[in-house]
Amino acid sequence: MDLFDLNNNEYDAKPLADKMRPNNLDEFVGQGHIVAEGSLLRRAIKLDRLGSCIFWGPPGCGKTTLAHIVASTTHGNFVKLNAVQSGVADVKKAVEDAKNALKMYGKKTYLLLDECHRFNKTQSDSLLPAIEQGTIIFIGSTTENPYASMTPAIVSRCRVFEFRRLSEEEILGALKKALVSRKGLYAYKAACDEEALKHIARMSGGDLRAAYNALELAVLTTPPAADGSIHVTLTDAEQSIQRKALSYNEDTYYDMLSAFCKSLRGSDPDAALYYAFRLIEGGCDPMIICRRLVVHSAEDVGMADPTAQLMAVSAMQAFEKLGAPEGFIPLSNAIVYVCEAEKSNSVILAMGKARTAAREVRDDNIPPYLKDSSYGDREAKAQSKNYKYPHNFGGWVEQQYLPDSLKGEVFYEPKENGFEKTVREIRKKKGKKS
Repeated sequence: MDLFDLNNNEYDAKPLADKMRPNNLDEFVGQGHIVAEGSLLRRAIKLDRLGSCIFWGPPGCGKTTLAHIVASTTHGNFVKLNAVQSGVADVKKAVEDAKNALKMYGKKTYLLLDECHRFNKTQSDSLLPAIEQGTIIFIGSTTENPYASMTPAIVSRCRVFEFRRLSEEEILGALKKALVSRKGLYAYKAACDEEALKHIARMSGGDLRAAYNALELAVLTTPPAADGSIHVTLTDAEQSIQRKALSYNEDTYYDMLSAFCKSLRGSDPDAALYYAFRLIEGGCDPMIICRRLVVHSAEDVGMADPTAQLMAVSAMQAFEKLGAPEGFIPLSNAIVYVCEAEKSNSVILAMGKARTAAREVRDDNIPPYLKDSSYGDREAKAQSKNYKYPHNFGGWVEQQYLPDSLKGEVFYEPKENGFEKTVREIRKKKGKKS
């Protein structure tokens, strides 16, 4: 790219995120767990063997970018649709074109569907035969859980890759590259204070697109010096991303977050409220507090008071809908509730034991009477008759559910706290271990 390209009106109109879009896997930012050297997805893309898949993750984490990389590396055709704007007619045309390309030229067609969770059942059904027959290779991109928001028939025919929020370090590196890249902000001779870049990276919440937008806005709105250079300060960064810098250093931030979590666990609502609002007033995203609250309602309260998690999730959803300052009321309510609730970590302990057993024992010899009786040979169907239907015995009947190698194992052991007292009594009546 030369300076003529940089002055091109059409190019200038593009947002920085689009200008900096990687063209190959080596330039791709983040998602090392799925695109690292030697990974399944990387091998499939390089060998042009990618099957239908769904990219699921938060905004600005690289889903669409990776799909574009697939488009640039594949030898097939590439069609892009948006589920919000496209209807059944658009899908049918794409499928018909794909059939012709395959029949006449032997070329595969990759269909990228942005916001694929917005496809209704009718639209999905129009696409399903083409996926099944291999007429198209489907790549869905979504911010919503596909297992809950998409037609199961589509999801079952795709491999789901879960994308994660980018780290501050990954975003910081991308911003520094954008400042000096000829396809980025090089022509503006822009310099940005390290603390300003770190602030943008931290406040973007793992969203690289939001970080690029903030950096671009800061550069474009900062008056140039006499020599034409631009110097972006922390104040400029704060205004561009509309969040003030934390009024404490990074170590103190993590210490306060730790103190908030331990105050929840220690049943001290006064301390928990103080640290929550000290963090928020200092510039911390309130959603971080909400997310930690949800985690600790399950981790430290758990089955001792199952309502605590409902309160925490409701508070998080309320804050998302209401924002500040009204959203602080249900958030404070949930903080106090989680603090005052009975505590138990029995579910965390049970989860740890079960995951260890799943990794180390790996016994898939399911008792025959628990297997799916809708398929299999005559003997398997006969064995299914040995299954004791609990409702025929008043709601519970003693029966082995774990494989033989794990028979008698107890992962979940309720404590004597809160609702778990009731759980212990119920188990006692059934003659189960507790």
